[in-house]
Amino acid sequence: MPLFSQTIIDYWREQFLNGDVLYSDEAFTVTVNPDLDEDSRIMVLETTDGRVRAVLTPALADKVGLYQRQDLSGPIFRRKLNEAGITLHGADYVFYFSETEKNVLLQEIMESDLRQLTEQDNAVFSEFESAASEQDLDDAFVELDHWAVFGSFEQNRLVCAASMYPWEDDTQIADLGVLTLTPFRGKGHARKVVRSICKYAYDQGYEPQYRCQLDNHASTLLAKAAGLTLFGKWDVISPNSID
Repeated sequence: MPLFSQTIIDYWREQFLNGDVLYSDEAFTVTVNPDLDEDSRIMVLETTDGRVRAVLTPALADKVGLYQRQDLSGPIFRRKLNEAGITLHGADYVFYFSETEKNVLLQEIMESDLRQLTEQDNAVFSEFESAASEQDLDDAFVELDHWAVFGSFEQNRLVCAASMYPWEDDTQIADLGVLTLTPFRGKGHARKVVRSICKYAYDQGYEPQYRCQLDNHASTLLAKAAGLTLFGKWDVISPNSID
């Protein structure tokens, strides 16, 4: 049995191998694709097996000087970006359920203090948001109007919520965010909410995706506690990059 679903493998292969492959060896591949969106005109993926893949537009490949190089590697590529004044945003860890953990998850029954939230929960959700810091709200990006929203309660109070939205219009991957109010952390709320919303995503035909910044240690620990497996580190060009 493969570690991850074919949906995930195919998605990332399409992101990084569509176009003209400029260089490829067992450790590093770089591809030029003229159809990349503006906010992803450079992307880098380092998977847990140590392999690095990069993709960028022809204009940026020319600016970086890749067409004149025959010897490439991940470190050389990043150095060439720096020399060209091009900066990346800062990598996210990307987690998914392995096929084995997915099968375990699909057998679970949602606990009684969890439920899906709807627009009828606007007052409850507003109270939840007002008890969270602006930084936590920005980092988590949990919204009541997202594709799916689940919450955990203590004494009828919403204390943890997770929401999902389709990662891209033409993919079957759903990206999630989760937020637990500070006084209620460490009690297992986030783990239960993440597993519940991910089970819902699978039931709807989607693969759940969990992302966090490399220095967000609490979020990394939550992903692992929820049964997710690290797929790799994904980075894109910074919005402030000069190119």
